[in-house]
Amino acid sequence: MYRDKKIVVVMPAYNAAQTLQKTHDEVMDQGIVDHVIVVDDASPDETSAIAAALPHTTVYTHENNLGYGGNQKSCYRLALELEADIVIMVHPDYQYTPQLIPAMASMIGNGLYHCVLGSRILGGHALGGGMPLWKYVANRGLTLVENILMNAKLSEYHTGYRAFSRELLEKLPLDVNSDDFVFDNQMLAQILWSGYMIGEVSCPTKYFAEASSINLQRSTVYGFGCLATALSFRLCKMGLMSMKRFPAIIE
Repeated sequence: MYRDKKIVVVMPAYNAAQTLQKTHDEVMDQGIVDHVIVVDDASPDETSAIAAALPHTTVYTHENNLGYGGNQKSCYRLALELEADIVIMVHPDYQYTPQLIPAMASMIGNGLYHCVLGSRILGGHALGGGMPLWKYVANRGLTLVENILMNAKLSEYHTGYRAFSRELLEKLPLDVNSDDFVFDNQMLAQILWSGYMIGEVSCPTKYFAEASSINLQRSTVYGFGCLATALSFRLCKMGLMSMKRFPAIIE
């Protein structure tokens, strides 16, 4: 709990058997998390079995692999069903430190923001933390273009460490978004479209063998998806097109 607000951590998992226990232990060590939801996207390893033995944890296993975006849709639906007030997504591969959970929860719990991102770019230590140069350059380039097209000033759009209020998750039409990696980007575009401010905290960068990462080909597809999302956002703002992803805002 934080100020009588129920905090639920969601973990979209795939082949996370090696790092799930460590991540979960550190999540619970923060002392404010009420419950953890692990959604296993049909992993061929022991992810579901390990998750089932963890305390204060609900495990949901997809019969078929739905993709990263499809996994998140299940995560947020289940969190809302558990009546979460604050939902924090933590990847179970231990790439993002759970030690930022109290800070992110407080920014939402105190009513400052409805969305908070753990940014690997703030602080200037992304490359020193092991982020490959090509990923850093792509991150900075995509973020620049997206900020221009969506009239925002985020340090990065591509972090997987995110916290949301219940109000925000109930409002966003997440089901119309992709089931692939670009879901993350589409969700942030929807938040900006709805007029919500997005807060950021500096997050240490950690790259190691067990941490999940998409290859160059998948990254290229993701990058073009991000550009398409930002461009469609701008065109919808200009009234030149309409999309279910960006519904008309009634004042």
